[in-house]
Amino acid sequence: MLVSIVIPLYNEHESLPELTRWINEVMSKNDLAYEVVYVDDGSTDGSWEVIENLKKEYTQIRALRFRRNYGKSAGLNRGFDAAEGDVIITMDADLQDSPEEIPELVRMITEEGFDLVSGWKKKRFDPITKTVPTKLYNWAARKMSGIYLHDFNCGLKAYRKDVIKSIEVYGEMHRYIPVIAKWAGFIKIGEKVVQHQERKFGVTKFGIERFINGPLDLLVITFMSRFGKRPMHFFGVYGTLMFLLGGAVSTWLILEKVIAIANQTKVREVTDQPLFYLAILAMIIGTQLFMAGFLAEMIARSSSDRNNYQIAETID
Repeated sequence: MLVSIVIPLYNEHESLPELTRWINEVMSKNDLAYEVVYVDDGSTDGSWEVIENLKKEYTQIRALRFRRNYGKSAGLNRGFDAAEGDVIITMDADLQDSPEEIPELVRMITEEGFDLVSGWKKKRFDPITKTVPTKLYNWAARKMSGIYLHDFNCGLKAYRKDVIKSIEVYGEMHRYIPVIAKWAGFIKIGEKVVQHQERKFGVTKFGIERFINGPLDLLVITFMSRFGKRPMHFFGVYGTLMFLLGGAVSTWLILEKVIAIANQTKVREVTDQPLFYLAILAMIIGTQLFMAGFLAEMIARSSSDRNNYQIAETID
């Protein structure tokens, strides 16, 4: 059995020698065959030269380098393409993920039958400005995805080979690989408490914007997982409800006016009532939602992967 360790990195030249030595010690001690797939995400600090030198000492190293910085999701996606192992481990290059966790993660995949095991940094060495938003983000991700993990964004994860060869990671969706995997039909998702190391070198590559982009990405992946192949079921339902609501209110206002005229009682003009314009607005929004669903359905039916379904096994 071969274990592939996929490590995307950006400007981590100080950490790479220690990380590589640490991985080699752990894998040798546990008699695990392995490869390390470094993905240099356009580093400008000499990280690639460090990897080239490490390759001379450690033959297990494989690496690729982007021409510019594309982001962690791109690095993981290309790393997954290159990985040849039966079990794939992902971890960060900043020494905050401990290689000592790898043997147990591998065991959980091979012996307990998990498709994916995510690390949980239960005790973190981060400032409160990072830990509090992270807790809120993880709470929202659990509620929306139905996957009860404590730490979606932990870089230390383990996968069966089938998982990483069946999914595509793009944009900034690396935070939601468990959601993408569940969407693809891999439902046995586990969790393991892992050590969180204090950063020894460099600075974090993620800013406050991830707490804004993260929830937006979660909305996208949730919508795509539920309605990606049938968008009319979302837009059409809400569009129809909005249109019927607006139509019902307009009809009621008009009937009220007709009844008042028949009874020769005084009533406000329909067009003088704010509720009438709210009803018209609801009908317009309903029509737009319905048309959006119709157009989305046409696009989905024209998509080249409209019949791309995950097949687990076949019998001929």
